[in-house]
Amino acid sequence: MKKIEHIGIAVKSLKDSNLMYEKLLGVKPYKIEEVASEGVNTSFFEMGESKVELLEAITETSAIAKFLEKHGPGIHHIAYAVDDIKQELQRLKSEGFELINEEPKKGADNKWVAFLHPKSTAGVLIELCQERTPENDKEE
Repeated sequence: MKKIEHIGIAVKSLKDSNLMYEKLLGVKPYKIEEVASEGVNTSFFEMGESKVELLEAITETSAIAKFLEKHGPGIHHIAYAVDDIKQELQRLKSEGFELINEEPKKGADNKWVAFLHPKSTAGVLIELCQERTPENDKEE
C-alpha cells in the first residue's frame, strides 16, 4: 500500500455537505460524480496528497443508505492507494483478511476498487484503489 488515497464520509445531503466542506477546506470539490452501480453520488476534495470523498445515497438499498440508517452521517471508509489491486487482494486474503470483493470493480474518480470486510480489520471498512489506465481498464 502506497498511501491513504481518501477518507470516505457518508452524508445525508451532498449539496449541503459540499457547501460546508468548501468553507471548512477553502476549496471546491474537483469532481462530482454519480456511481449508479453503487447507488451513490460522490464529490471529491483534494488536500495535498490525500482526498476526502463525500457519499450521498441515491437509492434506499445502497450501502451508504444502510450505513446512514444505522450510524448516521460520518466516516464510512478509509481508502488506500495500491499499485496492483489484484495482487494486493491476493496478498491480503492470504494474510487472513475477509474480502468483500474478490475482484476489483469500477469505482468513482477513475479507480478500480475493492473492499475488505470490517470484521477482519478491527471494525474499519477498508477500500483498496488503483488508478484505471488504458492498460488495466478491461474487466475480466
